[in-house]
Amino acid sequence: MPVEFLGIAATNDGSETTARSGASFDKEYTLRLARAHEDHGWDRVLFAYGSGSPDPAPAAAYIASRLDRLQILLAHRPNVSYPTFAAKTFATLDRISEGRLAVHFITGGNDHEQGREGDTLTKDERYARTREYIRIVKKIWTTREPFDHEGAHYRFHDFVSDVFPVQQPRPNVSFGGSSPAAYAAGGAEADIYCLWGEPLEKTAQQIESVKAAARAAGRTDVPRIQVAFRPIIAPTEELAWEKAHRTVGAIKAHRRTAPVRRHQGGVLESPAPQNTGSQRLIAIAEAGERYDRALWTPTAAATGGAGNSNALVGTPETVAQALLDYHDLGVDILSARGYDLLGDAVDFGRHVIPLVREEVAKRDAKRDAASAAASAPGPARQSLTAVRG
Repeated sequence: MPVEFLGIAATNDGSETTARSGASFDKEYTLRLARAHEDHGWDRVLFAYGSGSPDPAPAAAYIASRLDRLQILLAHRPNVSYPTFAAKTFATLDRISEGRLAVHFITGGNDHEQGREGDTLTKDERYARTREYIRIVKKIWTTREPFDHEGAHYRFHDFVSDVFPVQQPRPNVSFGGSSPAAYAAGGAEADIYCLWGEPLEKTAQQIESVKAAARAAGRTDVPRIQVAFRPIIAPTEELAWEKAHRTVGAIKAHRRTAPVRRHQGGVLESPAPQNTGSQRLIAIAEAGERYDRALWTPTAAATGGAGNSNALVGTPETVAQALLDYHDLGVDILSARGYDLLGDAVDFGRHVIPLVREEVAKRDAKRDAASAAASAPGPARQSLTAVRG
């Protein structure tokens, strides 16, 4: 099974450990970071979405027009635009990138964050809307004749787009979440299902939940699985763990000085996350700091389970082996970003990605050889057995 690597397409140099040094959209830094990914073996980068952040679509178009190979994963919230408009935006971006686009649809796990842009639906209503939205976008991408739509959330008549994706039949759809509602929606509609890094046992359970949801939706295939981590690497194990503890200290210090977002009326936001994925990360951190080969949870605990926040700590060899453990579960897209976005993208690309790719290629070659031997005529199998004997 081939393996792919997803990095982050940040529009500035800020992270959980440091404040940004300039504007929220730093054009030069955005290009420099994306080029570092392209030059160091990464397959694609994620343009994330936040209610007050720079619009990811034009930022992605900017990068796509300047780089030749790097693929783009564009995050999009259905509440911010009508699906007819969004489908054309995505198709245009796929044209600009010459077929390098995938779209990650975000339902939204925090009522307050959704409300910042006027979204007042409940979480269950948002999942229903997302499923309807994805189906409309897929149809627009693949339909050359005008059509009507009468749904629970969207209604339009006689629509047909005049711009279609380069990719046929359409770009990939990415989706994530850890709740039953998320499994149901993503299992039915996603080409790629995204999970945050958890212990191997829990990740395997989530993968089975996604597969079960796909079967329940009547699919004969299943989504590809992506899992996300925060790698902390160094030349020795001792140095890696020292770096890990410094990182947690920096996260805590930055949170003490970062601006605090408030609810209406000036009340501080609740530290308890509403989304199931973050709740799971907090529970895992409360149950223990270290899991499996290299998974470390204090980074997630320090951020309150915010997004992709569990770390893999160790030498490049240790982290590569940890990633291979997830690959063995059926994960074929590995998402990673460090806390020094640019430097860590370069280091991870130089020292970890080649190790993982090399080992995956060896395993695939061995598997292919075994499969060929098993399907060979009888005398050939006997000859192979004799040689081995």
